[in-house]
Amino acid sequence: MKIIVTGFDPFGGEIINPSIECVKALPEIEGVELIRLELPTVFKESAKRLNEVINDVKPDAVLSVGQAGGRTGITMERIAINVDDARIPDNSCQQPIDEVIQLDGEAAYFTTLPIKRIVKAIREAGIPVEVSNSAGTFVCNHIMYQALFAATKADKPFKAGFMHIPFIPEQTTDKPSLPLEESTKALQIAIETIRDYLNDEDIKVQEGAIF
Repeated sequence: MKIIVTGFDPFGGEIINPSIECVKALPEIEGVELIRLELPTVFKESAKRLNEVINDVKPDAVLSVGQAGGRTGITMERIAINVDDARIPDNSCQQPIDEVIQLDGEAAYFTTLPIKRIVKAIREAGIPVEVSNSAGTFVCNHIMYQALFAATKADKPFKAGFMHIPFIPEQTTDKPSLPLEESTKALQIAIETIRDYLNDEDIKVQEGAIF
């Protein structure tokens, strides 16, 4: 099974982005050919690079990872919306406001990954995690939307989704954080769950339930 896993470069004045550090730290996973990809925190350019790799390797799944400063744990995103609305400029000084991502795309796309299975497995490992219903409107939402849009056009179907991780302790003294090792472990578990359940139905568990 081929899985593209992506992280972003630092943005917003930060010198580190834990998303790409997790991707780099991932161990090899049995039964999975990992294609690791660093994306620029730049609207459109990030999608261009991802699409090039998708077209080249024809993956079974794409899991993108991004930083969500202020969140207290891992969040598996349920939905991406067709709008760029940037609170701050991206790394190319672009700051789109209320811009459509794809003119011929749906208003939103739901993840096609088994996110509740993933949440259950990560929680059983003792790592804080939940389903999120908003990927924001910055480059994280942009790349999740673009990956799901690309999946609707691909010659070989693939599934896609997005994981947000918190700051690591080195980045903050006054906001929630999670050690890089725990976020990396969560990412590993997510990929193992995708490997094992990619073509199965997701479990039906009420959000917020204790597994």
